[in-house]
Amino acid sequence: MTNPFDNLNGQAFLNEGRTWLGAQEAEEQSRPLTVYELTRELKRLLEEAFRFVYVEGEVSNFKRHTSGHLYFTLKDEEDRASINCVMWKTDAVRLRSLPKDGDKVEVRGRITVYEPRGQYQIVVNEIRPAGLGRLFLEFQRLKEKLEREGLFAPERKRPLPPFPRAIGVVTSQTGAAIRDILKVLGRRAPQIPVFIYPVRVQGAEAAREIAHGIQRMNELALADVLIVGRGGGSLEDLWAFNEEVVARAIAASSIPVISAVGHEVDFTIADFVADVRAPTPSAAAEIVAKSSGELLEQISALRRRLVHTIDRRLAPLREVRHLRQRMVGAVQRRCTRLETALQLRARIIQSVRSRGERLPERDYALFRSPATETAHVDRERNSSATGRPCGEGCCCVQRASRTGKTLR
Repeated sequence: MTNPFDNLNGQAFLNEGRTWLGAQEAEEQSRPLTVYELTRELKRLLEEAFRFVYVEGEVSNFKRHTSGHLYFTLKDEEDRASINCVMWKTDAVRLRSLPKDGDKVEVRGRITVYEPRGQYQIVVNEIRPAGLGRLFLEFQRLKEKLEREGLFAPERKRPLPPFPRAIGVVTSQTGAAIRDILKVLGRRAPQIPVFIYPVRVQGAEAAREIAHGIQRMNELALADVLIVGRGGGSLEDLWAFNEEVVARAIAASSIPVISAVGHEVDFTIADFVADVRAPTPSAAAEIVAKSSGELLEQISALRRRLVHTIDRRLAPLREVRHLRQRMVGAVQRRCTRLETALQLRARIIQSVRSRGERLPERDYALFRSPATETAHVDRERNSSATGRPCGEGCCCVQRASRTGKTLR
């Protein structure tokens, strides 16, 4: 880094209309600088030269003020040097945990000068345990490596079963995560059995145990879906889920895996490899097991849709049925009228027949007149005397032809 004071001698600085020269011309000034003027110039020089600093050291004299601001001293391990630090409340509220005396930390911030005391200090914007920078670089290296291999590709993600018959959990059996998972599953889907493979989720052997647990659950084939995770913590606490052995075990799993590590703001390599990433263990349980109430509501909604569809499909059939009833009614009315007409016809025929049997005598009487009757009597007498029938125009002949009898 370039020394900001290399070009200080001989350089002029403007200070409220007065010229402050370098060390070689200091004796030629008409009057000395005040302490305030000197401090202000140093403040300007330091704050312009060190607008950003990244420092590692040991915390001492840590104090949290009632206002919420944090004050502490950062020193080297061998106490060769120290520098005061302050972290304002607006930045301090984002800390998950407060540092304590003796902690090795890394801070990011800027240099400023506290003018009343003439002390320079670091205004800290971010503080974290020492070594996280190296862990972050390792995280990035592994992430890029696995991404190149295609382990994060969306096309290799498998869908979760909508109605799992059993759920497997790979986590610590004494942590808060398993309690949260079992509580949610007991409330939402108490009928689903849960198989727990207990492992350590923090420490040197944690990654190996987690990977073995995933492999063992696949061998046993007891569950349709796996939840792999733990509760919240620092980057070091969650580091087991950033190990390559865990990532490859998740990728090789034939059972769909839900990664549930830490809180929503925490991201691990396991989250990128898993089929589904849940922000918390509780959220993972809610994802994998649908609520019984939600299922009943879905069934009711499907029932309403089915009834509506059936009604829509049957509407034309109801119209056809109505038309059929109208046609049947019209045919029945026509049949009734036809039956009435047939009955009337039968009565007319019967009447005509009964009249036809009496018709010859009546017709015969109609054709006779007094003169005809006298002539007929005379012919009948002649016929009796001669033994021959009446002539051709006689009414006896007409009567005989009508009745089908032969007169003699």
